[in-house]
Amino acid sequence: MESTMKEFNPQDSAVEALGALAHDTRLSVFRMLVKAGPDGLIAGAIAQAANVPPSTMSHHLGILERAGLVESERESRLIHYRADYEGMRRLLAFLMEDCCQGVPEMCADLFGELDCKA
Repeated sequence: MESTMKEFNPQDSAVEALGALAHDTRLSVFRMLVKAGPDGLIAGAIAQAANVPPSTMSHHLGILERAGLVESERESRLIHYRADYEGMRRLLAFLMEDCCQGVPEMCADLFGELDCKA
């Protein structure tokens, strides 16, 4: 019996994630959810903060979720969305995989450019 499950392909996954982020609203929403941390935000609050109608935001959140960048959880009538940090790590790891070409010093200061704020 043939399986309908597609084998995981890192490049296909990265293309889908980058495609999802290649839209101004979705990139802003993804960054908003990353900043919100593991508690995430309620769908309505995301739509309001982004100044986007709820039905349009639902579409954008669905694209981010299918791309493995966002997770959702229903609580009663509310849907909480949060960044999928593992999906973000997979994307960043894929992009950085060949960065140093066996010479770690090439990428040593890359994360020094990040301004991580509490």
